[in-house]
Amino acid sequence: MSVFRKRFLSTLLVSLLPLLAGCTRHSKDEHYYLIATNINLPYWKAANAGFQKAAMQYGVTAEMRGTTSFDPQGEVAEFRTVAARKPAGILVSVANAQLMTPEINVAMAAGIPVITMDSDAPGSDRLYFIGTNNLQVGRLGGQRVAAKLNGKGNVAFFSIPGQPNIDERLKGYKDALSNYPGIKIVDIFDMKGDSGVAMDQTRDYLSRTGANRVDAIVCLEAASGRDVSEAFRRAGVKDRLLVAMDTDQPVLQGVKDGTIDSTIAQKPFTMALVGLKALDDVHHYPVKPLGQDYRLDSFAHVPVFLDTGVALIDKSNVDTLLNIGEDKTPQ
Repeated sequence: MSVFRKRFLSTLLVSLLPLLAGCTRHSKDEHYYLIATNINLPYWKAANAGFQKAAMQYGVTAEMRGTTSFDPQGEVAEFRTVAARKPAGILVSVANAQLMTPEINVAMAAGIPVITMDSDAPGSDRLYFIGTNNLQVGRLGGQRVAAKLNGKGNVAFFSIPGQPNIDERLKGYKDALSNYPGIKIVDIFDMKGDSGVAMDQTRDYLSRTGANRVDAIVCLEAASGRDVSEAFRRAGVKDRLLVAMDTDQPVLQGVKDGTIDSTIAQKPFTMALVGLKALDDVHHYPVKPLGQDYRLDSFAHVPVFLDTGVALIDKSNVDTLLNIGEDKTPQ
């Protein structure tokens, strides 16, 4: 073999070694879990698609687990089960911060990286939060409500008190509406994660007249928009305002046909895709100490919050999302 050829092969080998090392970094034995409640909702199906996409790219194993209803205690049980398996990392949407915080702390103390997505537990030892700026959601929606009501009217909210992301959205709405003394919040209804309950309550709101009339209804979470809009259709209501949350197909169709004035879009696919990749990075390049509070550390290797963005969807742009839903299944 010539000297030139030997040198060429040596150079080629040196250049390929990092690539070969990268190929062996991951393994199907690395298990990552996404934990949530109401996992049959389109929102969580989109999140799982992002989670599985990242797992396929990295060659690792990913699984979404959780409850099929809004069940914070059940979510805690799922988290415990998963943590006992000593996975490479856990991504969790926190239904109840008080219940989940000690579980997150135990997992982190055991060396299991935990990142929150969609709904946070800021008082826990979790590494950081990936998701929506929920105060921004509320302020954006509040400005829309105020503009559509011309600064005057009664507003009712469907909420799940105690769920951190929804509480933040409500605070954002209150912040925005506080600038309009003619707008009054007349009810904050705990729908307990049941869209059927929200639908029944909507009938009551739409029946009120005079000083008790409800001029606008706001859905602070994903589940209720579809059924609340159906209550609007059945009542033949055209002079009340409905603002929804998230972008499942019935909600988008409601925006297109005018039953729903607007909805706020999040990016669950992106949250989960980025979340798995972030967990994988911490698994392979551990942050030490794992449970340290990095908020005041100017040289921290992790952020405090990754904002995946929001957008207001109305008739002017709803066709874009409807076309995506028809033409493209999340991969």
